Amino acid sequence: MTNALDTLERVDPAQLARLHGALEAAAAGSGALDVAYRTIDSPVGPLLIASTERGIVRVAYAIEDHEAVLESLAERLSPRILRAPARLDAAAGELDEYFAGRRTSFDLPLDLSLSKGFRREVLEHLRAIGYGRTETYTEVAVAAGSPRAVRAVGSACATNPLPVIVPCHRVLRSDGSLGGYLGGLDAKRALLDLEAAA
Repeated sequence: MTNALDTLERVDPAQLARLHGALEAAAAGSGALDVAYRTIDSPVGPLLIASTERGIVRVAYAIEDHEAVLESLAERLSPRILRAPARLDAAAGELDEYFAGRRTSFDLPLDLSLSKGFRREVLEHLRAIGYGRTETYTEVAVAAGSPRAVRAVGSACATNPLPVIVPCHRVLRSDGSLGGYLGGLDAKRALLDLEAAA
């Protein structure tokens, strides 16, 4: 007796890719695709990139569990999510250029709808911290208009939905130590080293 798994194992990968491409095109053409995503390889591990019509909405490290991130996007934004790599070619290209040391800022439209209030103000400021520069959590709190909200800045960085693109890795403790990082301290160190080498 043949079960569904046996049938799936015999599917030609090229045919499956064509079918998925047709599904992508149909979903995009009918307006049924609210969140597109893809993964890319990077020096800090696989990154998931997700986009809405407004712009890039999420970048996630593997340590965050990509499946859990997609489930969260389905709950918070829309269940109409599909792997649609072509829609994210520009973002993948800019990230590749960044990791190759050929890009110092991103020119991508961003969807900041996953952040609200003070956290969003922090993200707006983080975008102004230049390539190869760092600021302390205290400096970011002052720049975001709440000098005493140092812990809230840390929380905003820890929940940044767009790491790398919105550079929370450029925020350090007052003593110059790394502090925390959503992608892990090795990833934070690697990003800072990449930028310092430019």
